[in-house]
Amino acid sequence: MAEESFDVVIIGGGPGGYVCAIKAAQLGLSVACIEKRGALGGTCLNVGCIPSKALLASSEKFEEAGHHLAAHGIKMSGVALDLKAMLARKDKVVGELTKGIEFLFKKNKITYLKGTGALLGNGKVEVTGDSKQVIAAKNIVIATGSDSTPLPGLTIDEKKIVTSTGALTLEKVPEHLVVVGGGVIGLELGSVWRRLGAKVTVVEFLDRIVPTMDTEIGAQFQKLLAKQGIEFRLGQKVTGAKAKGAKTELNVEPAKGGAAESIVADIVLVSIGRRPYVEGLGLDKAGVKLDEKGRIATSGHFATNVPGIYAIGDVIVGPMLAHKAEEEGVALAEILAGQKGHVNYDTCPNIVYTQPELASVGKTEEELKAAGIAYKVGKFPFMVNARAKAAGDTDGSVKLLADAKTDRLLGAHILGPGAGTMIHECVMAMEFQASAEDVARAFHGHPTHNEAIKEAALAISSKTIHM
Repeated sequence: MAEESFDVVIIGGGPGGYVCAIKAAQLGLSVACIEKRGALGGTCLNVGCIPSKALLASSEKFEEAGHHLAAHGIKMSGVALDLKAMLARKDKVVGELTKGIEFLFKKNKITYLKGTGALLGNGKVEVTGDSKQVIAAKNIVIATGSDSTPLPGLTIDEKKIVTSTGALTLEKVPEHLVVVGGGVIGLELGSVWRRLGAKVTVVEFLDRIVPTMDTEIGAQFQKLLAKQGIEFRLGQKVTGAKAKGAKTELNVEPAKGGAAESIVADIVLVSIGRRPYVEGLGLDKAGVKLDEKGRIATSGHFATNVPGIYAIGDVIVGPMLAHKAEEEGVALAEILAGQKGHVNYDTCPNIVYTQPELASVGKTEEELKAAGIAYKVGKFPFMVNARAKAAGDTDGSVKLLADAKTDRLLGAHILGPGAGTMIHECVMAMEFQASAEDVARAFHGHPTHNEAIKEAALAISSKTIHM
């Protein structure tokens, strides 16, 4: 029986892989996508971005109903949590979206192969599912994503010591949740369970949370989360854990040395980052090289050292973000179709979906100082933004950075209501190399939260109007 042959075979059906598959098919290429999970969408859709956002939305509504409606003249009593229903809603959202991607595969005539994919060399891929088969490809794309980084001394069982996967399916609200790691995932899931009634303690090795964000905005962010009830233990490292009855006792000591102590938790969430998923792919057999951090080494156009083999998303250099993988998937599909695909990483936004949200794009002050670039700063607080005031949601501020000589916008950092949506005004402005004055002179509807961006831009180019 002859092997099936495709123009493009993609290993991995996450945001990078499935988007690459759809775009390549739209451009007229024959495409197969291999996914072992049994559901398309990867970590992001199945056990990451989407289920966590569903729980964030539900937990926000629960907290609002219980604590924040009286000021609006809405009196409520007897607010109760139905965690089973909340988790079921989360699963329903995920299920509908995964089925949606399967529909798009059928619509675009993409061959969907359920199983694991491994390189055999010479343009061959072995697919192991219910049975084994070998398929051929002119081009092979590795888009296998990433996995949670383990922490020595802590054994993950997804019951008491969990990754983000386990933290999305807890059967009851823990009395005390300890989050190991002060990054995006830990803060989002910590916020969910804090709103639902858990005591939450974040243990972070560094002396600050969200280390890739602007330091000033990050400090404001931490204060707001602490005000909400999250406890932070910064500059601390977890060295081990042991069972203590039905609970877990963590051993913690100062990162710079000092006396050790213990923290007892019902649930421990290990969230110290992610690592590329490259195991079992047959990279050695095909001769594909890795870099010093275990990522697949690629050229500027996603090509590996082996002709015809490419890689995108979390397995290559760059931020481990779904939208970064998606843009790479589109660009690579265009390249494989003979076009000029390109990704502008300078305008890739980073968002934390807590309440308030935190979002950024471009350079931080620290990065500009390190690069020796002269810059100007414009700030504006939501405290004096009319829409935020009317909504009773005034925490946070907008901070813009522009080149001191050219006035070109170099970075934007927003902490506040809807920051994850607002940041895209700045993404677009930077994509078209707008100046702070361009942003300041553009119409901004009144009353909107985006007026805070206009005012921050005015703070750079001239003077704010409303402060």
